[in-house]
Amino acid sequence: MTNPFLDVGFRVMAFGFGVYTCRQVWFGYVERKITSVKSNTGILDWLLDWSARPVFCRDTAPVQYWMEMGLQTFAMVACFISAIVGWWQPGT
Repeated sequence: MTNPFLDVGFRVMAFGFGVYTCRQVWFGYVERKITSVKSNTGILDWLLDWSARPVFCRDTAPVQYWMEMGLQTFAMVACFISAIVGWWQPGT
């Protein structure tokens, strides 16, 4: 038996992260620059300093820009699918 609160919490978290990445992609497309979700430094610096994240412009770094757009679009779709399907466990 699974806990229904975990499933609801998972869906809310997935939906929230999906909305966040959707806004990132939309503003990245409109402004022609996107802020990376990854940091060039370590994970601790990424957690402590959000301003250290690199920004990729479409005109100056098109490959990194489109790679980041594709990565965040994939994350957005995966989050919305997770929010709809939930934490599916086979055999239950």
